[in-house]
Amino acid sequence: MILASIAFAGRISIRTATAQGRSQQADRRSDQSPASRPSSSAGETVFAANCSGCHGLDGQGSERAPGIAGNARVQRLSDERLSNLVSDGVPGSGMPPFQMLGEDKVREVVSYLRVLQGKQAPRSLPGDATRGKQIFFGKGGCSSCHMIFGEGGFLGPDLSAYGPSTSAQAILDTILSQDRVVPMGYKTAIVTTGTGSRFEGVIRNEDNFSLQLQNRDGSFQFFEKSDLQSVERSSRSIMPSDYRQRLSSDDLNDLLNYLVNGGISQGSSRPQDHDDEKDD
Repeated sequence: MILASIAFAGRISIRTATAQGRSQQADRRSDQSPASRPSSSAGETVFAANCSGCHGLDGQGSERAPGIAGNARVQRLSDERLSNLVSDGVPGSGMPPFQMLGEDKVREVVSYLRVLQGKQAPRSLPGDATRGKQIFFGKGGCSSCHMIFGEGGFLGPDLSAYGPSTSAQAILDTILSQDRVVPMGYKTAIVTTGTGSRFEGVIRNEDNFSLQLQNRDGSFQFFEKSDLQSVERSSRSIMPSDYRQRLSSDDLNDLLNYLVNGGISQGSSRPQDHDDEKDD
């Protein structure tokens, strides 16, 4: 990693700590074969395609299926038990078997579920996650748009699983980038109605006849396109581009640590499920 090469009002000294973290991870995994090292980022893709329709993208559940990220009973299950449940399904519960995914993809799903649960081992990074949380919800302004661990805004992507499944270098590059690619579902627009009223927000739904915006307070507004004077679309990200000036190198280290490791302590503080019903 070359985070220390990024210059701005001080230099971020993350290379040494990250190298040490890699060495520690290598020591812990030295007895594992490559096939037994599932990727949580790959697991996110498999989870989104096969599991999120019922359990939700964040694993918190929906009207179709219960939450599996914050459920204490699910958290207590071993990786092997979870893999068997994914492969074999749960008869009589509505959860089908996913044997067609194969063993590797099932392990990747379980690895990603552990990320959602906050059960992965912490990465060795400079900075302090507690101070990073204060920056996230304070002068960094991140929470005005982003949700993390159930708190924050609505306009940007939920970051609960982003840090644990993304490298610190990639996170820093995104924070400091001047030319971000806006993902689908997060493009913004200003609409002007026939009466001259203007509304700005993120385009959540659109078809040939209508447009739905979400405002910063989380509320939605629906417009018939035939009633609009204009729709001004923006290709620029609404995420601020002045973090080099807004945050010091220490601030950024603290923020990175919170994004990457904050969910680990968060997961351990989740309320426990006192349902003593057996897993089966």
